[in-house]
Amino acid sequence: MKEQLPFSKYIAIGVMLFALFFGAGNLIFPAQLGQNAGTNLWPAVLGFLITGVSLPLLGILAMGYSGSRNLQELASRVSPTYGVFFTCLLYLTIGPFFASPRTSTVAYEVGIAPIVSDNFQQGGLLIFSFLFFAATLWFSLNPAKIIDNVGKLLAPGIIILLAVLLLLVIIKPMGVMQAPVGDYTDGAFVTGFLDGYNTMDALASLVFGIIVINSVRSLGITSKGGILRATVKSGLVAITLLGVIYVGIAYMGATGTEAFGFFDNGGPVLSNATSYYFGAFGMVMLAILITLACLTTAIGLTTACAEYFQTLFPRFSYKSWVIFFAVLTFAFANFGLTNIITFSVPVLMFLYPLAIVLMILAFLSPLFRHKRIVYVLTTIVTFLISIFDGLKALCKSLEIDYFGWMTPFITFYENVLPMYDKGLGWLLPALIIILITAIVIRIIGPSKAGAQNKVKHGVHQY
Repeated sequence: MKEQLPFSKYIAIGVMLFALFFGAGNLIFPAQLGQNAGTNLWPAVLGFLITGVSLPLLGILAMGYSGSRNLQELASRVSPTYGVFFTCLLYLTIGPFFASPRTSTVAYEVGIAPIVSDNFQQGGLLIFSFLFFAATLWFSLNPAKIIDNVGKLLAPGIIILLAVLLLLVIIKPMGVMQAPVGDYTDGAFVTGFLDGYNTMDALASLVFGIIVINSVRSLGITSKGGILRATVKSGLVAITLLGVIYVGIAYMGATGTEAFGFFDNGGPVLSNATSYYFGAFGMVMLAILITLACLTTAIGLTTACAEYFQTLFPRFSYKSWVIFFAVLTFAFANFGLTNIITFSVPVLMFLYPLAIVLMILAFLSPLFRHKRIVYVLTTIVTFLISIFDGLKALCKSLEIDYFGWMTPFITFYENVLPMYDKGLGWLLPALIIILITAIVIRIIGPSKAGAQNKVKHGVHQY
């Protein structure tokens, strides 16, 4: 049985994984962080790297360590119904509802819109998104070639183009860092941590982890230990690339503020930086860069969504699902970037804590002997807190007051939960629940009923 792969294979899978992760938000949000954080850049970047880099790696390893065949199986440790609910919501969030439409919209607004006349912006978006998702459809219909098509063709182009730009930013900075603004003034680390949610990479890791595991298996490694080791090595390649680029783009944003001032988002930061260093050629370079980055992400998301829903509804073929999601995403993309971002934030504030808790439970499961009660209680507590985080974010996005029935709950949480005002009120209660239930279970000891329950529900001893 094969247990090792040539180093070049780890690089190939790692670069493929990087390309699947790296898309529109990974370019814009670090740049926006940099311009807003200013002289508080480094604590802000550290927070961003935790949610933007460390959590995605944790998600990939959680899938490998858990031994689950897919995300639904892992989430079903809470309950089968929850497994379907959570998995469907996650796939739709990183797929046709938010992340996937954002790929073409950001690619257009940052790379193409500057060279299109103001009267033709909507028509330009329609044409560009049609061509964009036609290409996505073509690549997605050939999933067996995902490493060749994505890892070996598109990803190196992204890395080379970014490397040239960021090298110039380091050698010849556009200016000096300015004073931080907004929440970055006093809470740079936490603000950067929450901004990392916007990349959606931690959510995507629970999906892309299966792609990596299947790629490793296709290369001849079948043992759980071998798969986990290969996943770690490939994952480290991907997150190292992500981390270096995040730091570079954030530094670009921080040093560009003196020259260009503040922008509403990170798109103009990239546009102005490329123009600063390359002139007219910079706009062409940026268009190629962001289109490649967004296209690779769209391919991965469409492929993953189609594969999952085909298993959920097998009467429809994989090809039918790919076509359906490509058309649906094309339609949502034409609602515009602002609407996509506005309605994605509340969903992320609700969904991210549930995803993080599931990752933590997957790793700690042996400590509490894989008892379902721990999964259930921890998830319920997290759900009851994160649902209000999502509703608060929705009210903020719509610029409306809280709904009357929400106020007593929010007031209670604010008074009793540490870090609730920072969006992290769910963290300590979840950890306390896991700790207490694990101690109780270890004291009580294993039972025959517990062992039978693990076998019945597909939870295996590692």
